Amino acid sequence: MNFQIIGTGSAHPACSKTNDDLSHLMETSDEWISTRTGIRSRYVSTGETLTELAVEASRKALENAGVPADELDLIICSTIRGDYITPSEACMVQRGIGASCPAFDVNAACSGFLYSLDVAAGYFARGRVKNVLLVSAEMMSKLVNWKDRATCVLFGDGAGAVVLTQGEGLLSMKLTAQGGAEMLSIPHVEGNSPFCPTEPAPPYLLMDGHGVYRFAVASMERDILDVLAEANLTLGDVSYVLPHQANLRIIEAGRKKLGLPPERVLSNINRHGNMSSACIPTLMDESNRAGLFRRGDILVLSAFGSGLTSAACVLRW
Repeated sequence: MNFQIIGTGSAHPACSKTNDDLSHLMETSDEWISTRTGIRSRYVSTGETLTELAVEASRKALENAGVPADELDLIICSTIRGDYITPSEACMVQRGIGASCPAFDVNAACSGFLYSLDVAAGYFARGRVKNVLLVSAEMMSKLVNWKDRATCVLFGDGAGAVVLTQGEGLLSMKLTAQGGAEMLSIPHVEGNSPFCPTEPAPPYLLMDGHGVYRFAVASMERDILDVLAEANLTLGDVSYVLPHQANLRIIEAGRKKLGLPPERVLSNINRHGNMSSACIPTLMDESNRAGLFRRGDILVLSAFGSGLTSAACVLRW
């Protein structure tokens, strides 16, 4: 016994900024950004908290699933940084939706949604839960350096959520990690201890774009083939691939290496940018609400991010 997805939801800030909008803040252009990334616009918070976005996405997922908050047995939130260091973002969501179950966060950067699915699968396997809310919420606009045009234009804010219940929807799962901060990191806020003489690094995202590109494309191809083999399936069995929305060039390079037609690899990066772990559940919710998925469809999820982490899984819808 593992799980099946019975509800989806997503939320984003009210404010959307286009590439042209950003060109008034820095030396860039729509042509420069869109041709390199596939991004045309992204949502950015102008006052909304991460908790507000996470709660909205969670409520939509619960409504879609027909599950009341008081029937949840567990809440898992994947996030790089919640509104607080402590309490966890999951605990803030618990209060916001009126639940009373255990709640905790998972941080695996952009792979966090898939890592959280795997954690949830363990609870189902042990018979500890019947209904689980998994919400991924990220506010990347507060973590990037808005003076670095190479990185700040890539990211957006948002939240995506799914409701899981007992079932046999998870067919295979793979998680990887290569520990290190050289290619992608966000230094922590160090505080003002008078006993620490070290000058803290600025708490903004740092990225080796070329290194991340190579890692992402290789991970996407390898991990998808591995989870399909574990599920005794082939690429011909796949209805849709839902990849992490880091860069359209990465998605296209991975798609071509796998030999998949464009219509079977889903993307919404043009409107959202990279929302870290919230990318895949948001893409899943938009596709679900558009009526794209049919019962029995084989979905392959693939993610990669800081850590360096990567993950992939096969789901039966």
